[in-house]
Amino acid sequence: MRTETVTYEADGLHFKSELFVEAGTEPKPGVLVFPEAFGLGDHARHRAEGLAKLGYAALACDIHGNGRLVQDLGEALGLLKPLYADTRRMRARGLAALKLLKGREEVAKERTASIGFCFGGTMSLELARSGADLMAVVGFHSGLSTTAPKSDAKAYRGRVLVCIGADDPFIKPEERNAFEDEMRNAGVDWQMHLYGGVVHSFTNVEADKRNNPAMRYSEAADKASWASMQELFTATLIA
Repeated sequence: MRTETVTYEADGLHFKSELFVEAGTEPKPGVLVFPEAFGLGDHARHRAEGLAKLGYAALACDIHGNGRLVQDLGEALGLLKPLYADTRRMRARGLAALKLLKGREEVAKERTASIGFCFGGTMSLELARSGADLMAVVGFHSGLSTTAPKSDAKAYRGRVLVCIGADDPFIKPEERNAFEDEMRNAGVDWQMHLYGGVVHSFTNVEADKRNNPAMRYSEAADKASWASMQELFTATLIA
């Protein structure tokens, strides 16, 4: 396994992300991995490493600039508030990461995807709404709302999978319903997987340490959603 810190500029900030790739001569499908709201930490790195072991070149992405990682949820949400208010800034950060990934010699630039967790899933969806050249997008316990669903959804170019805890208090049924309408009205090839009895951050084994009942790890939902992602990638990036 080879890892490399890579840097790029976007939205007036300097970003430090980490590329994970196994040795080999053939260009590999590339996958962006956007972390939860707190920033690039071990959770996203572990997922990127797992993707590399499956044969992908995976970029674990910095979202706050300068590799910033915060521990307090309130602080993290404060950093993200301007991006929710102006999704062009959110998209700019994601597009810069995608440009870097596609420019790497290890990556088959015509076969790329994006995944994300929590806010990272929102970033992946906003990338797709920008018309980015992605064959697949996956959001794990990700926010689903957007500022211009009727117009932006028409820009989707690949398949979409979102994996959501059915009891996630941060993603209300109304938000899920609005996302369904967005996908359906735009004719997107999409799936939504719901996991009963599951709340937010269900893929993160460290979630329980936050002592927040809205954020809990679920081994069953974690494994099921990861398997669904692999199935989608096999159909889009490999087939």
